[in-house]
Amino acid sequence: MSAVRKNPDAFAFQVMLGLCLIWGCQQVLIKSAAVDIAPVMQAAFRNGIAAVLVGLLVCFRGGWSQVGSTWRAGLLAGALFGLEFLFIAEGLKLTSAAHMSVFLYTAPIFTALGLHFMMPSERLRLLQWLGILLAFGGIALAFAGGVSLEHLDGRMLLGDALAILAGLAWGATTVVVRGSRLSEAPATLTLFYQLAVGFVGLVLIALVSGQIADFSLTPLAVGSVLFQGIVVSFVSYLTWFWLLRKYLASNLAVFSFITPLFGVTFGVLLLDEPLSLNFVIGAVMVLLGVIMVSAEAWVRQQLRKLVG
Repeated sequence: MSAVRKNPDAFAFQVMLGLCLIWGCQQVLIKSAAVDIAPVMQAAFRNGIAAVLVGLLVCFRGGWSQVGSTWRAGLLAGALFGLEFLFIAEGLKLTSAAHMSVFLYTAPIFTALGLHFMMPSERLRLLQWLGILLAFGGIALAFAGGVSLEHLDGRMLLGDALAILAGLAWGATTVVVRGSRLSEAPATLTLFYQLAVGFVGLVLIALVSGQIADFSLTPLAVGSVLFQGIVVSFVSYLTWFWLLRKYLASNLAVFSFITPLFGVTFGVLLLDEPLSLNFVIGAVMVLLGVIMVSAEAWVRQQLRKLVG
């Protein structure tokens, strides 16, 4: 019998705050270290380090027995995971870490849309459709709202578009996991597929694009890769999966959207990135829309309390 999941308590909130802090700073860290190591190589190294650690954990806990029935879906999920980080890496060359942090978190929108058409039990409700409209309206506003065409920054727009594509790839990865045998596999095996396949794919892309040797072993470069590989891709992801086994996922999802706020804050404070008013308003619309989609039951509950 599966364990009964409960509402997040003070402990869960503290852990989620720490996770959001970690996740929020990674885009800033990638961009800061880009002068010493190409973002695509950072992504490759981080996946490789975490894949080794997660692989050892699978050996310890077991789970390899399910490879025979999950490897096809695992390869697809891993390819999409690697594609997500390719878009992040290339996008950060063109746009700000703040923009990447917000647009990347459109992923739940694409997940919800994918599951809506694939699984009858995941049909979207009216409130979720309204959230999708709000989020895409926010994207449009953040892209160009209030700015004349002659003042549009083509490089930043392309970077923002890559950030949206990264969110799409992330959302598609979740759809593959939810709609395949991976949904019944251990979380560690699913994570291993994503990290290992992503590592191989990103190394091949770096090799083809001539970025394979585009790095210097400076303290910033080494620290960035180790932090991303050990703290972000290994410790934080496994902590997240542990929380999902203990607490209601919809309520945890609400807390997770603190992450872009940290990303924007770190980008402004540490990288001195500018923020336009249309981006701030658009980002708020995006995050509110995503919360309406991914935590629809929680939002309905709060609305009932307000009305009642």
